[in-house]
Amino acid sequence: MNAAPTNPVDLGSSTNIPKLTEHLFRHESGKLVSVLTGIFGIQRLQMAEDIVQESLIRALQTWPYYGVPKNPAAWLTQTAKNMALDIIRREKSFRDKQDQIIATVEQWSSKAETEDAAKFEDEIKDDRLRLMFTCCHPLIPQEAQIALALKTLCGFSPIEIAQGFLTSEAAIAKRLTRARSKIQELQLPFEIPTGEELSLRLEGVLKILYLLFNEGYKASSGESLIRESLCHEAIRLATLLASHPATSDPKTHALLALMWFNTARLAGRVDSDGNLLLLKDQNRNTWDQEMILRGLVHLGQAATGDELSEFHLQAGIAACHSMARDYTSTDWARILAYYDRWVEINDSPIVALNRAVAIAEVSGPDEGINAVNAISQLDAIKGYYLTHAILAELESRKANYKAAVKHWKRALELSEHQAEKAFLTQQLNASQTAA
Repeated sequence: MNAAPTNPVDLGSSTNIPKLTEHLFRHESGKLVSVLTGIFGIQRLQMAEDIVQESLIRALQTWPYYGVPKNPAAWLTQTAKNMALDIIRREKSFRDKQDQIIATVEQWSSKAETEDAAKFEDEIKDDRLRLMFTCCHPLIPQEAQIALALKTLCGFSPIEIAQGFLTSEAAIAKRLTRARSKIQELQLPFEIPTGEELSLRLEGVLKILYLLFNEGYKASSGESLIRESLCHEAIRLATLLASHPATSDPKTHALLALMWFNTARLAGRVDSDGNLLLLKDQNRNTWDQEMILRGLVHLGQAATGDELSEFHLQAGIAACHSMARDYTSTDWARILAYYDRWVEINDSPIVALNRAVAIAEVSGPDEGINAVNAISQLDAIKGYYLTHAILAELESRKANYKAAVKHWKRALELSEHQAEKAFLTQQLNASQTAA
């Protein structure tokens, strides 16, 4: 199995520098911020972010004229290092420890792929995960923790985070400000928790990795529906957690199982032109059986203990889809049972909306429509394109094409992704023809 993205960015090309820098920002910014925060302290997190951002701006300014360097990631690392040294020499606040800090920065390897130095056995060995655990301090509100980590370590924009939380960009901006202010106020140390405190912060870290994976599985913006590299990065970090004695608990394995099942099916989600394909239209021969097997192994490890988390239920649903020989043999009754348990744990209208799809598969489109209309927080998702897309599909199954057209049009108005818009337009045209 090849764990690399199927469509990596051409790092040697100077013809598409904006895409190249976006790719590097996604992959390298978290590493650079983690190292800089380790040097300057968590109270200087904003400064670390600013240095990395300025390094990327310089790349955008200079590469079009001087060409893309042979190793763009190393170029960014060296640029960030030089800027950090300039700040150290310029600011009085670093004077007492200047020699020590400069020596630390100078020893910082410019090799982008250098492995982290060995640390104590009870510590997390990946710098990005280490900073995630720091961001997930229990005195910082959890929603603010996750927003900060996604922005700082995963390269997400506020609008991408907002879409993941089904909230506004302004609300996310407030959460980011609140999180940074809390770090300053509490003077939190940049340290790796151990023992029980490490386990307490695990919940937030797993949610961060879940959202990171989801952004790769279904991108909130851009030309491509899938950002496969984000999925593989989330799997890499989750695998580190699953391999660590302190964080290798059933919930971690359940999340990793979910990631493997969904990644296994990525190749079938779009056609050769990048157009979205419904599950029933996917070529299951493109699904990666080795990844599905890995998912089953982790699902088995997740079965230990007595906790049933949302990750367990989602992994169970994904396993049902992954193991089905074809669409008609999908065990929808079992999937519905998982959704029934899930809505007991989480009253999210999104979970209820997906449950309505399973109800429609088991009991028919009328029952599915009734389930959508019965969602207690339906008003919260009336501005969500998928609500109308699901209703349109169910109305189409009833041959009620006029109602379907209305919902397809509304879904198209609400969608912000080009691949989704193309799919919705195709469905709208089909319903209009049938009407």
